[in-house]
Amino acid sequence: MSDAPQALREGPLHARHTGTGARMAAFAGWSMPLEHPGGGVVREHTAVREAVGVFDVSHLGKLGVTGPGALAAVGEALTADARRLVPGRSQYSLCCDERGGVVDDLIVYLRRADHEGGGGGAGDELLLVPNAANAAAVADAVRDAAQRAGLDGVVVEDQHDQLGVLAVQGPRSDDLLDAVGLPAGMDRGAFVDATWRGLPVVVCRTGYTGERGYELLPRWDDTAELWDALLEAADPLDGLPCGLGARDTLRTEVGYPLHGHELSTDTTPLQARLGWAVGWGKESFTGREALLAEREAGPDRLLWGLLALGRGVPRAGMQVRTAGAADGVTASDGVVGTTTSGTFSPVLQQGVALALLDARAGIAEGDELVVDVRGRPLPVQVVRPPFVPDTSRS
Repeated sequence: MSDAPQALREGPLHARHTGTGARMAAFAGWSMPLEHPGGGVVREHTAVREAVGVFDVSHLGKLGVTGPGALAAVGEALTADARRLVPGRSQYSLCCDERGGVVDDLIVYLRRADHEGGGGGAGDELLLVPNAANAAAVADAVRDAAQRAGLDGVVVEDQHDQLGVLAVQGPRSDDLLDAVGLPAGMDRGAFVDATWRGLPVVVCRTGYTGERGYELLPRWDDTAELWDALLEAADPLDGLPCGLGARDTLRTEVGYPLHGHELSTDTTPLQARLGWAVGWGKESFTGREALLAEREAGPDRLLWGLLALGRGVPRAGMQVRTAGAADGVTASDGVVGTTTSGTFSPVLQQGVALALLDARAGIAEGDELVVDVRGRPLPVQVVRPPFVPDTSRS
């Protein structure tokens, strides 16, 4: 058995990124751009907040779920109530295990619902977009749910290499789509099947930056042509290509969870303040009993935001203590939690962090705590995210 590391997967724009000198890094088994030349994370972040940025996130998973009962199978596998979906709408949802831990968070797009009368007996058609590293686990969860429910006609297809994903985010995102001839002006969560230069593109009013924006799903082999057109049209709008570095600082500023940080099989939706993504009225879904019990008893920890009150930047995995423990940062006394993400906020010009804190410690918004930053106490204030306004629904 070889111990040699597996080669990183490459997206449809890999040659574009390496050809322009983008700084690449391994992410979820893929070679992805962290930042682009001439930009830098802060400049790319600012472009999204003030104008528009274009991200290549083609590494995201894509799962096609089709057949009679496909909508029911997805509803059984995931937390949100998929029965509320209508064709042309999307839904944020969670895939949990039986203990209520989060296997992944994802977006569900309903393309066709047989109960609407338009299926012609072919059943439902959905597109699921999970995180890259968890796509196989989500696919298995849907297959298992279909089997338990006796839905033999449900087919789950890995479409990872069939579709690219480009995120167009920022207050001028509508202008950019207009400039290249794609539909814009949709409400948050809506999506349409469009045609661009004779090529099919799914245009979705979704995103992960806290800004108004879209996610475009062209065919894999058409992604480079669309990327080039978007960047050309973005230049006069003060737009920039953006990498995963800016994507992380943007999502942290608005308190969006990232799997592997705020979300994991050791974290439940209630602990991550995502109870709104659970269809509590559904008769069954994976993890339901565990989550109902936790809701009744109350979660033992909660996700909070931390705003640095001094110079310093908290990072993931740092201990959080009560303010009275500031002079004893090497002691275990006063530990109330751990940071899950941390960064420097370009908008606030301060360090910010997300942290899972002991719900029994009586912590409230406005309290002052201390983060152990490599042995140095950093005073922080407890806040309820977002740190900056979330304008994604505007």
